[in-house]
Amino acid sequence: MDLWPWLTAALLLLLLLVQLSGAARFYARISLYCALCFSASALAALVCLLRHGGRTVENMSIISWFVRSFKYAFGIRFEIKGRQKLEVDHPCVIISNHQSILDMMGLMEALPQRCVQIAKRELLFMGPVGLIMYLGGVFFINRQRSRTAMTVMTEVGQRMVRDNLKVWIYPEGTRNDNGDLLPFKKGAFYLAIQTQVPVIPVVYSSFSSFYNQKAKLFTAGTIKVEVLDAIPTSGLTVADVPKLMDTCHQVMRTTFLRISKTPQENGATAGPASQPTR
Repeated sequence: MDLWPWLTAALLLLLLLVQLSGAARFYARISLYCALCFSASALAALVCLLRHGGRTVENMSIISWFVRSFKYAFGIRFEIKGRQKLEVDHPCVIISNHQSILDMMGLMEALPQRCVQIAKRELLFMGPVGLIMYLGGVFFINRQRSRTAMTVMTEVGQRMVRDNLKVWIYPEGTRNDNGDLLPFKKGAFYLAIQTQVPVIPVVYSSFSSFYNQKAKLFTAGTIKVEVLDAIPTSGLTVADVPKLMDTCHQVMRTTFLRISKTPQENGATAGPASQPTR
């Protein structure tokens, strides 16, 4: 039995479905994104092993090159303001808002030299994706065990100072596409104060105009990115964590709403203390 006519018909039907159905286009682009993540991770891991032989922050430049190429496949543009503020020659804690799986593209687009991330431990077991994160020096935290997480954060602080590293953290702790910022968790701010390094906020505009999981929308679009002024922690103590966290949340939220062109409902400018907790 000749299968070619059936395969051709199935392919044509699939192409027609993608053209007619917004949901089909969404899942097709998500599938492509995931396929690129896994294939690029496998290839980048090979390059990292050949180039540097193992786990090192120097691999992040290789990983960044691969991930930055994704934007051409999806028609994503980045407009970055203040990038030079990340190119400092001393340790710092970089914080940014966390919206979707596309954040990895935004992260790598702005990633400075000698910068690693803190990620949930589950990602370590995602095949080539986990492998390339490990090779890039990413610190993994088990969020279900607070004592283990604290131990890792202590190690991160020591490594930051010893190896002159920048550490990138999502202080919301989870993805959030509700058009605002979630309350921040304290870990990033404890880390910055304990090591007496500055906090540099980075704000990405809302993806909602071109990426919306609920509406099954995934098209080309532009992401605005603003790197804000560094917030010093010299002389601060653990008692100052809430104030530092509130300051960072307010400046990031104000910037997010402005560059996303999202109106503040009823003039709200509330910090984390006035927002619902999870």
